[in-house]
Parts: sequence; structure tokens; C-alpha cells
Amino acid sequence: MREALLYHKLAGQRVSCYLCAHLCTIAAGQAGVCQVRENRDGTLYSLVYGQAGPPQIDLVEKSPLFHFHPGSKTYSLATPGCNFRCSWCPTAGLSPRPGAHAFPGGEEARPEQVVARARQAGCHSITYTYGEPTVDFEFTYDTARLAHEAGLANIYMTNGYMTPEMLEQLSPYLDAANVGLQSFRDETYRQHMGARLQPVLDSIATIKRQGVWLEIATLVVPNVNDDPAELRETARFVAQLGVETPWHVTRFVPAYRMRTPGETPLSILEKARDIGKEEGLRYIYIGNVPTRGSLDTLCPVCSRTLIVRRGFAMVANDLHSEACPDCGTAVAGVNL
Repeated sequence: MREALLYHKLAGQRVSCYLCAHLCTIAAGQAGVCQVRENRDGTLYSLVYGQAGPPQIDLVEKSPLFHFHPGSKTYSLATPGCNFRCSWCPTAGLSPRPGAHAFPGGEEARPEQVVARARQAGCHSITYTYGEPTVDFEFTYDTARLAHEAGLANIYMTNGYMTPEMLEQLSPYLDAANVGLQSFRDETYRQHMGARLQPVLDSIATIKRQGVWLEIATLVVPNVNDDPAELRETARFVAQLGVETPWHVTRFVPAYRMRTPGETPLSILEKARDIGKEEGLRYIYIGNVPTRGSLDTLCPVCSRTLIVRRGFAMVANDLHSEACPDCGTAVAGVNL
């Protein structure tokens, strides 16, 4: 347990937490929406500091990040808790629900241990993932600072529901992020995630403005966010960030409380890709489908295949100078 960052003390032993966009006011003895930050006698504590889940050594593409040190290994650190309540949560078995403050099979870890293990495993980066890393900010922040000192990059796989104050404090140590933009409708966020759309859009814009490498992921759920008009609004927003921003459109598979409808038809995902191209996006990937080529990186001008992927594995890379060898077009990214 560790005293929390980013909160104010109020009268009557209440506290005001400004870590995430829920902006919880928490009475003594109560926890915030995330259930892992608790007010004890007027002081806010993180209940999950150092409570890391079993680590995994992954390829960075799993995040998914396709334009940030592709093919490199990342130390995936599972951080407990979440400030969303997604109907289709794909990590419901990993991310603790209310009242649970540790991962099954997890162990206590110190930031210096995490960094040392990542280096020993030959990883280039640490990815804070599975739960929502924002709500375990104290631990991820301490780890990220040590990681930078050790020459490791830091990656957030996040729902984007943080405050500008949190991003300002983290940004000097954050190198890349994949933000899940799950819908372009506020009512969908309220109904299926217990949150709001605008704070996510604001966080995405802030991350991009801070110079952090950014990729966007949208899980396309049938009859929820698969309307072509909504997909176009999402693609247009991503394009406004910069047409070089990669957009991952991913197939929904029934999970958690959402067992119907079935998997997203490939035709809808292909339609999303076509819409993205019409809006000017240069790099669009279709995830969670067996179609060969759906995860490859193509030159946005001449369409030459530059990086070939099978699943999350990079099997060929023709980018030797971060430019297409055929037409010379620069390819956006970091250390391609």
C-alpha cells in the first residue's frame, strides 16, 4: 500500500482524486470507481502498489504497436484494476473486479526488480497492460522513471481515461501508447463502459501533442459501433491527429458479459479499412482475423509490402532506412 499521487484533501476527511476522468470525491472508508484507490482517514492510498501479475515477454506488436521498434521484445507488466466496466472486457479473468486487489498467481514486485528482469530478458521496453495502468499510476510511474534510466522505453496500453495532470507528469517517461477508442458515441461509452467519450478524445489529443508515439485501436462490435457513419467519424478523428497515425480495427469475439452478437464479420472490418483509406489514413490494420496480409505494413504511396507479419511475429522487414526502397516514401514510426 502506498499513498496516492494526484489527489486533494477536503473537509470532513473526504478526498478529491484527479488521476482519471471520473474525478471521484471519496469519503473516508470508501474507494473510487477503480476500487483500488481508497480513502483511509482522509488520506488516499493505492491498494495495489507493486501487486504485479505474472509477467510475460511479448513482441511489441501484441500491444498492438506496429510502428514502434517493430519485432522487438517487450516486458508486459500486468497492473491490477480498471476504471472502466466494459461489457466485453477481454481480460476479465486477469483484471481484478471490485474488492480484489491482486492478480491470481501474481506477486509483489518492486520497480527496480521489474526493470532488472526486463533487461535480463533482453527486452527493449516495458508495456503496462492487461488492467488499466492509469489506476496503478504510482507503481507504473516509479517503474517508468527507472526504466528510462536503464535505457528501456515505456509503453501504455490504455483506455485513455486519464486527466491532463496525470499525462503531464507521466509524459517525460512515456515513449509510446496504444489507446482504445472503442466508439465515437458518448451513449455507447456510458452504456457499455461506464464512462464518457470526450475525456478519451482529449487524452488522445494530449498524448499526440506531447510527442509520444501513438496508435489507436477500435474493437468493432456488431450492432454497437459498426455503423459506417460512426466508423467514418472515428477514422476522421484519427486522421485529424495526423494521417500517419496507425489505426487498428479489431474483430470482436464474444467475451465476459457480452455473448451475443457473434464475431464481427470480415466484411465490416474491410469496410472500416476502406473508410479509413478514404479519410486519408496511411496505415490501417485488421486484427484478430486469419486473413494473410491484414497486419502487413504497406507503403502508403506505391503499396509495396514493407513489413510482413504472421500473427504478432514480424517475418520480413524491407525498411532499411525507414523509407520505401521502391519509391523513397518515408514511413512513419520509431526505429523501424
